[in-house]
Amino acid sequence: GLFGHETPSNGGTREVGTFEQAHLGTLFLDEVADMPLETQGKIVRALQEQTFQRVGGATRIDVNVRVIAASSKDLIEEKKEGRFREDLYYRLSVVPLQIPPLKEYRDDIPALVEYFGNQIATSNGRMPIQFSEQAIAALQSYDWPGNVRELRNVIERILIMAPMGSST
Repeated sequence: GLFGHETPSNGGTREVGTFEQAHLGTLFLDEVADMPLETQGKIVRALQEQTFQRVGGATRIDVNVRVIAASSKDLIEEKKEGRFREDLYYRLSVVPLQIPPLKEYRDDIPALVEYFGNQIATSNGRMPIQFSEQAIAALQSYDWPGNVRELRNVIERILIMAPMGSST
């Protein structure tokens, strides 16, 4: 978990959490809007105080962490609807970046398909497959609600399903 866990009784066990592991480094919080409000509150306190306690523990742990957070949801809307803490929003919004959806840069899809196709094929010990113009056109015409990650997953699925040595 984010904050680790500690069981002081019976010889005690200790699990170091992600916040502690990221000390003096960077912690990436993906899909931050999907975190429960209670967890969001703990993150705010850890960022403000630069200290926290492991779950079940009594010792305060100092931490100095740079946080990068991402969300596919509109955090302003989530904040208005009470699903995202306002104090966390302002803590994380020091340098906000808006990344346009993939459908707004469809001309990059052929290069991304080639890159992901080569990367995935190489990591699986396969030869890259050649995508036809029709396949590329179909990928470019799709709306891509999941952005680049969704495109990568589709390419991986295609490579898994395609017989060895084929093209699509």
